[in-house]
Amino acid sequence: MLETLSTISQGNNSICVAVLDGPVDRAHPCFQGADLKSLPSLVKDNARIDGNMSAHGTHVASIIFGQPGSPVQGIAPQCKGIIVPVFADDRLRTSQLDLARGIEQAVNAGAHIINLSGGQLTDYGESDGWLQNAVRLCRENNVLLVAAAGNNGCDCLHVPAAMPAVLAVGAMDANGKPLDFSNWGEAYQSQGILAPGENILGAKVGGGVHRVSGTSFAAPIVSGVAALLLSLQLEQGETPDPHKIRQVLLQSALPCDADMPEDAKRCLAGKLNVSGAITLLKGGKMTQTSTSVSASEVEAAGCGCGSSLTNASEALAAHQGQSAPSLVGAAANVEGAQSVPSNTPNFQNYIQSFPTPVTQQPMMPNLTANSVTASQAPSELPDLGPLVYSLGTLGYDFGTEARRDSFKQLMPPFDIGGGVMVPANPYDARQMVDYLDNNISEARSLIWTLNIELTPVYAIDPTGPFAAESYRALHELLSGQIQPESNAEYVERVSIPGILTKRTVKLYSGQVIPVLEPQSTRGIYGWKVNNLVSAAMAAVQAEAGTADEETIRKTLDGFLNRIYYDLRNLGTTSQDRALNFAVTNAFQAAQTFSQAVAVGMELDSVTVEKSPFCRMDSDCWDVKLKFFDPENNRRAKKIFRFTIDVSDLIPVTLGEVRSWSSPY
Repeated sequence: MLETLSTISQGNNSICVAVLDGPVDRAHPCFQGADLKSLPSLVKDNARIDGNMSAHGTHVASIIFGQPGSPVQGIAPQCKGIIVPVFADDRLRTSQLDLARGIEQAVNAGAHIINLSGGQLTDYGESDGWLQNAVRLCRENNVLLVAAAGNNGCDCLHVPAAMPAVLAVGAMDANGKPLDFSNWGEAYQSQGILAPGENILGAKVGGGVHRVSGTSFAAPIVSGVAALLLSLQLEQGETPDPHKIRQVLLQSALPCDADMPEDAKRCLAGKLNVSGAITLLKGGKMTQTSTSVSASEVEAAGCGCGSSLTNASEALAAHQGQSAPSLVGAAANVEGAQSVPSNTPNFQNYIQSFPTPVTQQPMMPNLTANSVTASQAPSELPDLGPLVYSLGTLGYDFGTEARRDSFKQLMPPFDIGGGVMVPANPYDARQMVDYLDNNISEARSLIWTLNIELTPVYAIDPTGPFAAESYRALHELLSGQIQPESNAEYVERVSIPGILTKRTVKLYSGQVIPVLEPQSTRGIYGWKVNNLVSAAMAAVQAEAGTADEETIRKTLDGFLNRIYYDLRNLGTTSQDRALNFAVTNAFQAAQTFSQAVAVGMELDSVTVEKSPFCRMDSDCWDVKLKFFDPENNRRAKKIFRFTIDVSDLIPVTLGEVRSWSSPY
């Protein structure tokens, strides 16, 4: 019953919806007056008339944000909009890593809802750790991620749609029947709903409108409805609760018609039922006579997807059974429709789309190959860009063959033993370290990278008056990484703090990564876990000599490695920066461990929560370490908490470690 929402509200500017898609033509007439901004990402936000992803992103955004009286009237035109371009016109794909970056950006920017009209085919809904962390961030910060179910027309799954806490959206026609191309995998049966997805009208890059079909365009309809329900919560004096809205939409969903038993699984958890959702939201009970949203109802709410209805009274009359033009009826003249064939090839961990000018076919990029807003510290750093504190290993890249060959010409021949000289190999880190020993100025000509499990995630570009010292520090760390593990100078891992710029670089492999600017050598550390454990142990033994050294060493080693491998992150959110600094500042963690491990307890979990106590103009987080007794499950858990302020480039710990017992 979308027209009911329309009469109550067209959205509230305090509710923010982020669209992760292709570039959006914000100059289109339908966006005039919309509160819409684009965040810098790895994709340029300039929409191209001939760009497939620009067409896709512009269409999706218009379904939500198109202004009243414009060629495309969106469902939630008064809500705030954030555009995070993740699909580039020249690449037509994005990695799960870069998608995770976009999700983190949206959460940090204050989004309540994130719309993603894309996905990657998977067997069981599995995904890369980067994407898992990003989806977990949404769950922890009460952000609703709405994702398209996919257009493969099979009993199959896409990520992130199939991941826990995500709301998956399939596509149905004007009669509420699932469209043939809409996926219906097992996970969707409990966390997916159907919405109109056939011949949906939307904005066209450069002006004008066109109709396209696909789960890509059913998803923003659901995102728009969710935004209006959140607005309704806010206007009723409640705190907006995106996760509650997800549950309301799923609980109110209606089953497919009983005369279509073959479509039961294709119907997912049910069809979008706006009137039922409103009833549940207000604390009422639904009846079986509630109707699902129809094409005309979407139009009545201001979607502008093909109906001529212009006011709420006409829409209400149409909903009560009078004739009304249909949103998704057959279009006699479909202009500029795009599609993705159902047999789109898949590439591991990559989003890729293959738009083809086929009329009335689904178009969707396929994956192939409490908002966190940090309080600004009284310094100029937050004005320069987001702060990053990341952990990983160092690497380097040349970007082009020419740059690689120039190093090869400059580097001296290499002695492989016995006086046998071979041409220099610039990819050999040992040779590069030796060359930079005598030519440190050449360090500037390399693209230094911070890698996490062999994946480059940042390009490191020191700037400012201390750039030379920073390059020397990078050279020293690289030198430590190539040493044998038994060597005292061996470096296993590094921490790099810096400012995340709006610049990107393209590596020799073609991967595009953002540029991180260290401001000085402060905070640039390198360590070997064993050495760090030994140093921490020395501090512990001075205060808690009764603790078992071997057990504490094992527990602390597990703590450090667990954060790096199991809880790996990009170091951009406040929580992640606090967690990463906790690893670097392992001495305090070791002092904590000594108290628990001394009585036979082991590490159970590591969590990060917003601290209720903090200084003004700071951003404080509590790192909580929970310990349990493996030999007595009735024994109370022991929880230790230490607070970290991440408002500055280099985080700092605050106060003393606090501890208490808990039965859970």
